[in-house]
Amino acid sequence: MAENKTKATQQSVTEYIAAIPEAPRRAEAEAILQLVQKATGEEPKIWGPSIIGFGSYHYKYETGREGDMPIIGFSPRKPATVFYGLRAAPDVEEMLAKLGKHTTGRGCVYIKKLADVDQKTLTALIKKSAAATRAKH
Repeated sequence: MAENKTKATQQSVTEYIAAIPEAPRRAEAEAILQLVQKATGEEPKIWGPSIIGFGSYHYKYETGREGDMPIIGFSPRKPATVFYGLRAAPDVEEMLAKLGKHTTGRGCVYIKKLADVDQKTLTALIKKSAAATRAKH
């Protein structure tokens, strides 16, 4: 079985964000870092090469594959900031409808600009999703 690539690292979150070349994207990553840290109450860590994760949980699939993942995470990528773990809230679709301009993938929520979304809704979504993941695992 292949080893998981997404693992907590010792890389500095501060240095990771400081290395983002575009000033607006770097400032946005700093703002999101503060928002997620406050909402989760967790210290951030770099997971894999590019995810800033908060907290962790252990999962195990019926196939036998298992590992650890951040409860909530985000990755400040060029086209959009990717959020991981936000779809765990029980009323996720209702909350996403109130979030503002975003797109979704299988398990991710993509936001081009923090200003495009309602930050109160984003904070509530982070809190509810984190609580649901903690309760499940």
